Amino acid sequence: MKTQIFIAALFFSGFTFAQEKRSDSVKTQKIEEVVLKKQVFKKQSDRFVYDVAASPVTKGNTTFDLLRQTPLLSTTDDKTLKIVGKNNALIYINGRKTNMDAESVTQFLKNTPAENIQKIEVITVPGSEFQVESSDGIINIILKKKMSDGLNGNMRMSNTQNKYNASSASFSANYRKDKLGISANLSGGENIQAQSYILRNGTDLVKNESTGDIDDPNKNLGGYLNFDYQLNDKSNLALSWNTWANKSYGSTVELLNNLNVYNKDGSLSKTDLTRSSNIENARNYNNSVNLNYELKTDSLGSKLNLNAAYLIYKRFQNSQNRTLVHDTSGSFTQLRQNVIQDLPQIVNNFSSTVDYIKKFKNDFTASVGGNFNTTKTDNDTKNFFKYYDENGKFNSTKPDLNHFIYDEQIYGAYITLEKKFSDKFSGKVGTRYEITKSLGTSEIPNKEMQKFERNYNNLLPYLSLNYTVNDKNNISYAFSSRMRRPSFWELNPVKNILTQDNYTQNNPFVKASSTYNQELTYMFKNSYFLILNHSYFKDVITQVPLQRDIVRDGVTYRQLAYIRTNFGDKQEMSAMLGMNKTFFNQYLTTNFNIGVQHNVNNGTLNTDPTSGQVFDTYINNRKSTSILIQTNNTIRLDKKKTWFLGVNYFFVDKQQIELGMLKNLSSLDVSLKKNWNDWTFALNLTDVLRTNIVEIEDYQANGNYNYVRNDQFRRGGTFSITYNFGNQKVKKVRNIEGASDDIKSRTR
Repeated sequence: MKTQIFIAALFFSGFTFAQEKRSDSVKTQKIEEVVLKKQVFKKQSDRFVYDVAASPVTKGNTTFDLLRQTPLLSTTDDKTLKIVGKNNALIYINGRKTNMDAESVTQFLKNTPAENIQKIEVITVPGSEFQVESSDGIINIILKKKMSDGLNGNMRMSNTQNKYNASSASFSANYRKDKLGISANLSGGENIQAQSYILRNGTDLVKNESTGDIDDPNKNLGGYLNFDYQLNDKSNLALSWNTWANKSYGSTVELLNNLNVYNKDGSLSKTDLTRSSNIENARNYNNSVNLNYELKTDSLGSKLNLNAAYLIYKRFQNSQNRTLVHDTSGSFTQLRQNVIQDLPQIVNNFSSTVDYIKKFKNDFTASVGGNFNTTKTDNDTKNFFKYYDENGKFNSTKPDLNHFIYDEQIYGAYITLEKKFSDKFSGKVGTRYEITKSLGTSEIPNKEMQKFERNYNNLLPYLSLNYTVNDKNNISYAFSSRMRRPSFWELNPVKNILTQDNYTQNNPFVKASSTYNQELTYMFKNSYFLILNHSYFKDVITQVPLQRDIVRDGVTYRQLAYIRTNFGDKQEMSAMLGMNKTFFNQYLTTNFNIGVQHNVNNGTLNTDPTSGQVFDTYINNRKSTSILIQTNNTIRLDKKKTWFLGVNYFFVDKQQIELGMLKNLSSLDVSLKKNWNDWTFALNLTDVLRTNIVEIEDYQANGNYNYVRNDQFRRGGTFSITYNFGNQKVKKVRNIEGASDDIKSRTR
């Protein structure tokens, strides 16, 4: 839905009989006790490792629930995961990127049970072998390895209540017989994403206020099917298919707009009251297929990995935005403007990757590889602006058509060298070289075709050093340079209408931005850690709020446009103290982070690069220092380890972002869980105190101000039932990185 783009800018059954095996409960308890005494959280080379295999947190939870309770990870919107003090995190499985588009990652994680996870690796500064952008970190999920043939799986059903009711269900199965492994997942659900808005902008003389609600109904259905066949002792061949579909019909936006115009002496001159009534239908489909070949070349672990993939992403969206004024009876039935929009997007991608890892006997590893991507996006946008006179009679139609096609080729190569010099000291150095060639063409009726060409050549070095002082102290340093390419929808020069005078504008002129990251980490007793981080961003890609006065029918109105563009530079510096410990004979498991983040913004803009329209100058050269607190606690309520209470809390202090000052956010979440044989029952209450509401405020030296309050009704409760069936020792199918994975993060 178009409003999701706007919001994004503000942040940030029948197999139970199958081969089930039971074991002696006393023996099982003894094994659990041994596992729980292992080092649960530790630093290894270039990553933090969180061993969750025997943790009570996993059973009955989803993978998303588990990740949000992992040290260093957090979420403020229950959608995107962040590494504390950094930007968004990419999801990897067994060292490979998840083979799905960005929109379905959250739903996938929320429908995947956590019981299958062995450990979670948090890579704050990824090496050259990883295809990541900007300052993104990596969450690498390591699945349990199970060794016997058979069938196993799980089923999960959940129901959520906040403003509206939502439900979801998932079914996963794994089958292995001799050399063949098959894994499959099917999940789906429906919900209504509700939001409430207060929008204010203007000057001392012209003031706008829009208030109202957004209801976005969604139906989701997706899954995957993977085949993995062992050709011989050294090689495997795998075929993977991923699919996801979303249908959002009948999305509505209802906003009451109040314009007040004042005289210079402060007296009220004129009031204009309108209603914006939007309705939208949208659906999108993602399908991808990946062929993988893996060859082990020696007994030390050296291997060759080849991938070829095809991805097609389709989104169809049409909307009607009506601006209504009240008639003689006072009802909002008289049209002033009616905008009909058709905003389709089709993305086709072919990708291939080659990776070779060579291990030597003297603890030396060399990795080399390359990738190729070719992508074509087709965006045939059709807008029709229908205008009406003061009596509500149709006046004229203004078409706004743009067929925008974007072609992009990316060639990449990397080399990484890793050496363990001693039991105490290890290092890793590498570089990635990327060539990007892109061409956008814009066809507008009665106008000469426009071409937007962007070519980049980037050398991206990486360095990581790790020193273990003794069994209690560890120090590491990492440096990385990255670039961020704009998403395909960001490049599509489409205007999304919210009200008659409030819209967002995407931009084909956006160029890639660069990021330079440094991080120093100290860890004590594998339980306490200090992380110092500095990130420098050049040519930041963001939405900038621009305002100007416009005159319509002799009345001065205040227009507010959120323009997608490159907006100067910024720096982020953070210091984070953390702890992961168990207390009271393992009745309490807690992880706690507290830190400070300093943001330095430096950007100026006054012109829409897509149209040349001049607005009032917007300047963001402000600094802010913020406190961040996060604590996740699991309390065991009985000796048999069947009842657990969870208490989680986060607080993010106010901080300066591109759109202004983001006020503090916080959330208290509580959960109760009961394990009973192969069943798990869980009740989760989120945002109990109802404090997780976004507010952004900005005042400019020229007198312009802008205020946004966005309530997404995050307070709610979820009840879930999970059942595990079958032979729980079935070996997992290999999880394969699809060659098109780095492209998928740039779709919606």
